[in-house]
Parts: sequence; C-alpha cells; structure tokens
Amino acid sequence: MDFWYLVRILLLLIGAISLFVAVFALLSPKREEERIVDVAAQRFKSSSSFARLQPENKWMDRLAVFCLNTFHLEHSLEDLHMQLGSPDNPQPVDILYLKVILALVLPVAIMLLFQSVWGLLFIPLGFYLPDMMLKSKIQKRQAEILGNFSTTVDLAALIIESGLDYLTAFERIINIAKQKTILEEELEKTLNEIKLGYSRREALERFANRTGVQEVRSLVGLIIQSDELGTSLVDLLRNFSSDLRSRRMSRAEKLAAQASTKMLLPLFMFIFPTIFILILSPMIKGLFSQGLSF
Repeated sequence: MDFWYLVRILLLLIGAISLFVAVFALLSPKREEERIVDVAAQRFKSSSSFARLQPENKWMDRLAVFCLNTFHLEHSLEDLHMQLGSPDNPQPVDILYLKVILALVLPVAIMLLFQSVWGLLFIPLGFYLPDMMLKSKIQKRQAEILGNFSTTVDLAALIIESGLDYLTAFERIINIAKQKTILEEELEKTLNEIKLGYSRREALERFANRTGVQEVRSLVGLIIQSDELGTSLVDLLRNFSSDLRSRRMSRAEKLAAQASTKMLLPLFMFIFPTIFILILSPMIKGLFSQGLSF
C-alpha cells in the first residue's frame, strides 16, 4: 500500500512539473535579438554570470540551464539585476539558483508539513517567489530615486546655465552631496562608464535602464535629443522640472482621494465590530442576567 502511494506521489510530481514546464514554455516570450543594453552589458563585464553554470558536471546546473533555456529567463534576470543597481551580489545566476531551489524545496516542505500531495501546486509559487521579492526591492529603490529627482534636475539646470555641460553638472552635484543618494550613485556610475570608453548615449541609456524609472528615461531622452539637435538643454530641463512637480502634486492628490476608499475595508472589518461589541455587550449582558421578559 505504501509502495503504490509513493508511486502516485511520484506520478503527480512528474505530471505537475510537466504541466508547469509546458504552460510557462508557451507563455514565455520568444528570444529577441540582442539589444543595445545587452551588448553594452557584455562589453562592461568580461563574461556573463551564466558562464559559471556547468551542466556537464553538476545536476543542479543542468536543471538551472534547462529552466534558463526553456523559459527564456536570461534577459529578464539581467534586467532584474540591472534595476537592482547591478550589485555584486546577487548576480543573475544566483537569482536563477534561488528560483530553482525554492521550486524544489517549497512543495516538498508543504507536502511534509501537511501530509498532502497538494503541495505540488506550490512549484510555480516557489519558482516566482524570488521575482516578487526582488521587484519589491526595486520598487522601494525607484521610490527613493524619485524622492529627490526634481531637485537634482533643478541643480543640473542651474549649473548648466552657468556655462558648463551636463556631465560636469552631474559631477558637481555628486561632489557637493554630503551623503550620496541612489540617484547620485547611479550618476557616478554613468560618469565612470564614460571614462571607461562608453559613448555618452550608451552610458545614459544604461543609466535609464538601471533605474527603470519613466521620469529618468524621459530625462535621458531630453539630453540625447539636445546632444543630437543642438537645442538648449537649460530650457528643456526647466520645463521638465516644472512638469515633474505638477505630476508629483497630481499623484499626491490622487493618493489622498483614494485614502477614504481604502479605509472602508479596515473600518468594516476591525473598527465597526469593536464599537458594536463595546456598545451592545452591556445591553446583552443585562438582558440575559435579568431575563427576557416580553
């Protein structure tokens, strides 16, 4: 009996993994041609982090390569790593390892904990749990970038108006900062990449892709447009800064308008029941202690 139970669990596991692979292989995007950002990333690094994989020697690496090729994860993992600020740890291959390990460990832990084969349904959750955690960190990072973005644009406009170019303006902003923010660290990376041999356009595009913020992409587009057309960057930056402030104000008004609606659920679930209990409990206690006389 135990033998056939193990056989059923094994068949369910194989079926769940096969279904998972088939569905996500169909939903995964097709391989695209190399983009400018990918070529630049390959130039910047001596080798890709995925070169550490050795499928011929390790079964774990063989499974990781299978997931990488089946779901076309290379570009998405590199984009996640870049929007995290291209840290030394984790590398894209480390994120891939984490996805594979959680996809194996989480369903097994659920099965052992609850003694149920339904734990196999947690394979997709374990596979995409690292993506959700990293995207949460990216959102916090982007919010911090936007926190002082309009002030940085105003400072750049003032320095450029004095007769300097925008690269020198960025360098002055970095030097006068008492404590570097994420935005200033990214600007410093951009300046270092230009010193390493990147063209201004490539370095600015990498800067926009590392932040993943639409406002930064717009700023980079304005700077590239000014370089190519020879238009005045100061006027563009001032108009862009005023537009940023108006967007920020409208976003704050929108969030304030949504606050009353978002408060309804906790009011009905937590506050109103507590009030009703406090008001009605003495009355109900008195009715039961004195008897219900009608």
